[in-house]
Amino acid sequence: MDDKVDWSQLPIELWPKIGKYLDNHIDVLRFRSVCESFRSSIPPSLPNSPSFPLQIPHPIHTSLNTHLTQSTIYLIEPTGASSTSNLASLAPSSSSKGWLIKVQESKNQPLSLLSPISDRKLSYPQSNNNTAFKLWNLLDYRVVEICKSYTNEMITRFASSVRKVVFYPNSPWTNVEDCVSFCIFQEGKLGFMKHGDQNWKLVDDKNFYYDDVIVFKGQFYVTDKWGTISWIDVCSLKLIQFSPPLCGLGNKKHLVESCGSLYVVDRYYESSENMRRNNVGRHRDREAVVECFKVYKLDEEWGKWVDVKSLRDRAFILSNSCNFSVSAEDLIGYKGNCIYFRDTFDIRMYNLDDHRISMVDFILPLT
Repeated sequence: MDDKVDWSQLPIELWPKIGKYLDNHIDVLRFRSVCESFRSSIPPSLPNSPSFPLQIPHPIHTSLNTHLTQSTIYLIEPTGASSTSNLASLAPSSSSKGWLIKVQESKNQPLSLLSPISDRKLSYPQSNNNTAFKLWNLLDYRVVEICKSYTNEMITRFASSVRKVVFYPNSPWTNVEDCVSFCIFQEGKLGFMKHGDQNWKLVDDKNFYYDDVIVFKGQFYVTDKWGTISWIDVCSLKLIQFSPPLCGLGNKKHLVESCGSLYVVDRYYESSENMRRNNVGRHRDREAVVECFKVYKLDEEWGKWVDVKSLRDRAFILSNSCNFSVSAEDLIGYKGNCIYFRDTFDIRMYNLDDHRISMVDFILPLT
């Protein structure tokens, strides 16, 4: 078991077959970076695979150009080869934990580094010789794609009309004609668009109270403000009820996939003197609006909701453009059984153990 395997001795006919099983862009890039033979065995992607930013019409002002941009959240884990790198020096030398980074991709501009929670664009760190850029060799790290997120960007006052966008499927081997997108408008309406459409189509004109939409096990799911999850039939644009109503009394429902299960995070906004005293990071000279959270897991077999008291080692991240779950044991700066989110002021952490909110001081070592 200690013998090293010389992968270059694999039969040449196996390389293209292995490459076709790589369903995200970073894995294809790393595969093609191994050697010239690997690089020539598979193309970087299909010629007509999705390329971002995608130009799409605005849902209301159709004469305005809008663009769907893509960002990807990666887990960067150190290896023996990375122990002497600049990035590894940001953590204790004995640490085997990794970092979360969020990268916004564009075919016309350099990659942008974003906060995984707030989506705020981060400045490139200064290197030791005070140059503007720092070089990372990703072949020296384990790079795992966590999820993708999509933003409908337009530099006008109308850009806030779309709250959440999901896009599927999206892989190097997917034709752009096969991809579809759903969005949640700010007012709670559900929109749909596929390749070639000239505008968003309104889905379910009887319910304008949708809170979140997600891709779960290759299907689109949406939840309304009552916590009722529905599966979206892309062909007929009909919604099929997937869960009973949650009947949670929170102000907003967030959908999160974690370890193959679907969760709803019910978000409350409370204002009271007791909550003000028990939480930090708020100004005492104004009315405190404090966020609280309850977590529910959908038992698909029995079709009922389970009140989750502990996430154990998992941490839930509720960002502006996507929600996801990570193992806190694998990451620097994250704690298990906590929910990370952005409020009006900054990034904060809600601890499900003691129900306290605290400011986040250390999430991304590059900030």
